[in-house]
Amino acid sequence: MKRAALSLAIVIALAAPALAASEADFKAAYAAAAKAEQQAMAVRNAWTVTETTLKDAQKAAAAQKFDDAVELAKYAEALAKASLRQEKEQRTAWRAAVVH
Repeated sequence: MKRAALSLAIVIALAAPALAASEADFKAAYAAAAKAEQQAMAVRNAWTVTETTLKDAQKAAAAQKFDDAVELAKYAEALAKASLRQEKEQRTAWRAAVVH
């Protein structure tokens, strides 16, 4: 009986929708995105769309839409990391284009 109840509780827990994002979730996601953006700025390869996305995340958080804010912050982090990958690739790729 206890085993069946435990199994049922596990099924219900797994079937329940994910909890809504909190302000703490947003702050953590935003901090990670801001850090990645600062790294991109340090190598002079920050994308303007990243900054715009971070601002949109702040607006969503101010409106208490933390699910949207976390999603935007994670997207901004992905953009910042992509700009870092681009900088790393382009740092030496130009040599292949130079005619010798």
